[in-house]
Amino acid sequence: MHAPTDKQTTDPGPFGRPLFQDPAARALSRVGVVDVGSNSVRMVVFDGAARSPAYFYNEKIMCALGAKLAQTGKLNPKGRARALSAIKRFQLLANGMGLAPLAAVATAAVREASDGPDFVAQVLAETGLKLWVVDGQEEARLTAQGVLLGWPEAKGLVCDIGGSSMELAVVGGGQVGARVTSPLGPLRLQTLKGGKRALNAHIKTVMNDLAQQVGTDHKRLFLVGGSWRAIARLDMERRGYPLHVLHEYRMTPKAVRDTLKWIKENDLADLRARTSTSEARMSLVPTASVVLSHLVKTFRPKEIAISSYGIREGMLYEQMPDRIRKRDPLIEACRFAEAKDGRRPGFGRILNNFIAPVFKGENPATKRLIKAACLLHDVTWRAHPDYRAEVCFDNATRANLGGLTHQERIWLGLALLHRYKNNRTGTRFSDLFELIDEKSILQAETVGRAMRFGSMFTVEAPETLAQLKWQPKKKILTLTLTKQGQILFGEVAQSRFQALANSLGAQSLILPAREK
Repeated sequence: MHAPTDKQTTDPGPFGRPLFQDPAARALSRVGVVDVGSNSVRMVVFDGAARSPAYFYNEKIMCALGAKLAQTGKLNPKGRARALSAIKRFQLLANGMGLAPLAAVATAAVREASDGPDFVAQVLAETGLKLWVVDGQEEARLTAQGVLLGWPEAKGLVCDIGGSSMELAVVGGGQVGARVTSPLGPLRLQTLKGGKRALNAHIKTVMNDLAQQVGTDHKRLFLVGGSWRAIARLDMERRGYPLHVLHEYRMTPKAVRDTLKWIKENDLADLRARTSTSEARMSLVPTASVVLSHLVKTFRPKEIAISSYGIREGMLYEQMPDRIRKRDPLIEACRFAEAKDGRRPGFGRILNNFIAPVFKGENPATKRLIKAACLLHDVTWRAHPDYRAEVCFDNATRANLGGLTHQERIWLGLALLHRYKNNRTGTRFSDLFELIDEKSILQAETVGRAMRFGSMFTVEAPETLAQLKWQPKKKILTLTLTKQGQILFGEVAQSRFQALANSLGAQSLILPAREK
């Protein structure tokens, strides 16, 4: 009943079919995954860019399937009934969406309970859905692969916490290394006898053993799981952090310690209301906080990052050929968005090439963001003109995009805002601008104005009609125009070109092209 661990196997695995058959695949047909965990049962339906799938549907039911498992050795009867009910609901929803058979994975509670096999058989008999029960190391590997889906260059230690277990996996170079599992799930730990002293002693002993197995030389810690996300959301609340996007949220060890202390000092009911956290999830936070405290103390990371991607995304990554894995998730998502929503799909690449001379001196990371901005520059054209700039900003900062830090999200949002609007004064996003430095703000503004000007040349090959040249030392921005280009260079285009020159602090120069 265990899922295969060799990714090169010909066994189609839990999906029952290959998902990325087309060698030129840019899109992923809708794929549904059910994750039966110790605390929750969730269905996610993926769609969109093959390398950076979006959440077409996402629903979670808190079932507490693993409650009192350590005491009884069996699944929680009420949780079992709720889980079965949730799976039946998900199956009907999947049928209504026209999905192929759902893929379903079960973790610690089902694999450890004496009646786990009976539950698997019941699910199969009553829904026709086969649960793939994975062992701890396989769960760690799949979760780490989920992190790699969002962070191709991820290097460090992935820590996935569920209700009944906690897994660790080393990632680096696009590969998953050593991986271990432990009984440090908060749902399980809540039943431990002996009070706080016994709890701390137990966690410390297990954590030291884990450190022996995977080492402590990991600068970055990637946290996966609902309890970690709840604590991260509380960290945002304590800090007054304005961008409530959990994926790629970063914390320092000191910030984590301060937040864990702050949680202790505050009323959980009040914190739950302030962060819109479910009662079931918040009830696990105190115990999860103790685990996190020991985790940070034992492994001493320099930085802690939250990943919204985990085992479900890892199951997709499992099937991805290397040619798709090597693609940039940000660029893939932006290319897909342009193909789906742009007025002229494909013009983003043309626009990027047209404005590239202005930014030839920028580093590869910035050029990557400029490319993403060009691909997204027109995907919100259906929004009302009065709100298009704000919709652009929201689209970039809150969209399901992988391979993007919070600072890069805001930079991208600002560039797109200035694609439609010359200034940002009076917008409702001023608190977000404080998360990036002034130099980055001005850089994003310049990119936005370049796109705003470049969009005036929406022809098949704008570089044959007009060419930009930027001389940063002389501070001269030159536009060379053919006769046809001069026709396109109307009053609005002239104004936008001057705005671009102003953002560069440059003298503008307009020259006629030499006729051949």
